[in-house]
Amino acid sequence: MKVIKNIIFVAIVFLISIGLLVVGNGYDMYKDAISKIPLTEKVETIKEKENYTKIEEVPEIYIKAVISVEDHRFYKHNGIDIIAIGRATINDIKAMSFVEGGSTITQQLSKNIYFTQEKKITRKIAEVFMSLEIEKNYNKDEILELYLNTSYFGEGCYTVKEASRKYFGKEPKKMTDYEAIMLAGIPNAPSVYSLTKNPELAKQRQKQVINKMIEYKYLTQSEADKILEQ
Repeated sequence: MKVIKNIIFVAIVFLISIGLLVVGNGYDMYKDAISKIPLTEKVETIKEKENYTKIEEVPEIYIKAVISVEDHRFYKHNGIDIIAIGRATINDIKAMSFVEGGSTITQQLSKNIYFTQEKKITRKIAEVFMSLEIEKNYNKDEILELYLNTSYFGEGCYTVKEASRKYFGKEPKKMTDYEAIMLAGIPNAPSVYSLTKNPELAKQRQKQVINKMIEYKYLTQSEADKILEQ
């Protein structure tokens, strides 16, 4: 019995040590990134984009769609959604691979402006530290606006304005509810949900977004049905 306890103790110490090492490496990655290019400098560069889209230029339903499908607790957390991370971790363990990210909009913004899309634990930890830094310096609407200008929509479009012009030939504010919700679903997988290459998959994704909007009370079923008829 004593031997078993010792083995368990050693295993726990080992796991804690590995965990601390990973967190330390992630923190170092975050510090290295932000020391090379400060956050304020990154943000200013983004805002200088020719087609930078202000949040007021985007239909309200687009914002609701993004929050519903990407991070429905966006206005309630500090950049890290513990509930989503816990759920994603359980699903990843079950699948024995990274099948679910659990990333908040702030974490996705961190990844978009500082890190790669590579699925590594160290990068995820760095993303967490960067997200806390972003939340400390910017309010939720500012963060959301930056996210809308750093997400990839396919076809070389990195802002909502570029995407709405490319796909619908109009300014963001003039998008219909149908178009706005369609656009909100693309950044999850731009090549898969490409409106030009995979229109049917894009429609399927749109329905997923609408279902999330119904689930989180941004739309009623009746309103959703009318949008799909457009």
